[in-house]
Amino acid sequence: MHDEQDIGDALAMLAETGDPVSIYPNSSTSVVMARIRSVDPDHPHFVLELNEGETLPPGEAVFVAWLRSAKMQFKLSSPDWAPLAGQPTLIPATFPEKCQILNRRAAQRLETPLGVYFLASFVLNGRPYELQLYDFSAGGVGMRAAPRDAVGLHVGRKLQRVRLELGPDAVMIADLEIRLSRTFRSFLLGEQVQIGCQFINLSPMMQEELARLLQKLSAEKNRS
Repeated sequence: MHDEQDIGDALAMLAETGDPVSIYPNSSTSVVMARIRSVDPDHPHFVLELNEGETLPPGEAVFVAWLRSAKMQFKLSSPDWAPLAGQPTLIPATFPEKCQILNRRAAQRLETPLGVYFLASFVLNGRPYELQLYDFSAGGVGMRAAPRDAVGLHVGRKLQRVRLELGPDAVMIADLEIRLSRTFRSFLLGEQVQIGCQFINLSPMMQEELARLLQKLSAEKNRS
């Protein structure tokens, strides 16, 4: 992706969703977590918001984020990553010259409709959980929660008999394995934990039911 308008649209989408951006500085082995705070509508500039307590070392860094069903990656460099005056977590930056779109997901993900709560409910080590779903696919689901509601949900953890509410009249019971867990800051909700899960032990009948639900919701979304 080389077109300035396309790059601006992609960054604006990340700003709108509040999805996390992982930053890999060349001078460090640590990953810096951030999000896109805002995008200038008239100039190729945007503002990066670092998570509380994060710092970005000087030099070149690789920025990685999920954009719908694909991974977006680009490089930027600054001698100091100077923040805005009086706002140490807000860093202005210019658009990259190009962005790479990589590793499209094996299964297309469908975002849950606005105004409708899709939920995942389960019990782990005697503790009940209820997390909001923000997308799902034939391969798994994405959940998000405040950090206090996501304690104990680590990568590799298996979740048994998860009740998935996938619409007003659609409920599934499935086993999941946590494959991704990362913290980000939502403009509306504050600090959140994004948890990506993969279905395990899904029977052919359940796979068919899930495909039917995906098709139904996709059709409803296209009509709206």
